[in-house]
Amino acid sequence: MVSLLDIIGPVMVGPSSSHTAGACRLGLLARCLVGGTPERALIELHGSFARTGEGHGTDKAIVGGLMGFRPDDERLRTALEIMDREGLDYRFEKTTLGDDAHPNTVRITLERGDRKSQMLGASLGAGRVLVTEIDGYPVEVPGNSDTIVLVAEDVKGSIARIAGLLADAQLNIATLKLTRKERGGDAFMVIEVDERPNEEVRDAIRALGWVKWAFRLDKVSA
Repeated sequence: MVSLLDIIGPVMVGPSSSHTAGACRLGLLARCLVGGTPERALIELHGSFARTGEGHGTDKAIVGGLMGFRPDDERLRTALEIMDREGLDYRFEKTTLGDDAHPNTVRITLERGDRKSQMLGASLGAGRVLVTEIDGYPVEVPGNSDTIVLVAEDVKGSIARIAGLLADAQLNIATLKLTRKERGGDAFMVIEVDERPNEEVRDAIRALGWVKWAFRLDKVSA
């Protein structure tokens, strides 16, 4: 099935749905990991992003996304100048992530205050993206729904406890994916919800003694 979005592409500023709109969405998702605009960022571009990204505005798009600009925001055109005026420390490098990595892949390492995080994601075309790694843990987050991502010890009742916290906050679970490497090891959860969870919900999940970390990734429309 081919959607209208696949034919005409997303509403955006820039010449390429994959190199600009998708890149901007990846920046928007990454900023969620540190709770806002990062003070420092290392942005490592792989494959086509590294070879042709500058000409397509990929650098501006990622930086704009990190500052909270959406793909149709006119400020994307001057995102690098805005970054300099705000005194933000953003650095770009070209890298090789291996043959298995999508050609439009970026690894973003962020710092904001005492918070630091790293995200690996790819732009798949037509503005669609996929986050494949957060802080070294494999994930599959397309960013089409508000999402909670967490790593916890594999203990009995963990899913029920987290589902209870979401129900108490009047949040409906759309999908829940649970993976683990081994019994009794770390369990990884990706929970998509119909409504945007607030910071209190995320903090309540983080406060559970067996949860190692939890992030809220806000929905970013293509």
